[in-house]
This record gives sequence, C-alpha cells and structure tokens, in this order.
Amino acid sequence: EIYKLINQLVQQGIAVIVISSELPEVLGLSDRVLVMHEGKLKANLINHNLTQEQVMEAALRSEHHVEKQSV
Repeated sequence: EIYKLINQLVQQGIAVIVISSELPEVLGLSDRVLVMHEGKLKANLINHNLTQEQVMEAALRSEHHVEKQSV
C-alpha cells in the first residue's frame, strides 16, 4: 500500500524522498539515487536502467567528492 501512495504522489508532481538500504526497492521507486556513506554524499545517480552493482560501486568507492552521472 505504501508503494501505491508513493506512486500517486509522484503522479501529482510531488517529490518523494525514500530512504532504504533495500536496493531493489530503491531502484523500483526512484528517478534519482543519492548514495550516502558515513553521513556524506558519495554519488548522485540518475536512474536510467541503473543496476544494484552500480549503486554498490558508488557506495564503496573511496573518492571523497560527489559524483553525478547519468546511467
């Protein structure tokens, strides 16, 4: 039921922030994925066929800057 509500809000043009460690859930609901680690933004990923592997790679990357990419 929560997914239905989220989709209804999105269809109305309302931005919804979803916080989850469940990657299939995140990928299924998101247009954009922000990856955070230890309180810092690690990546800003556009969800065009984004994979779990790409999200995990961004989370585990040792770089300290924010990476924005279109996938």
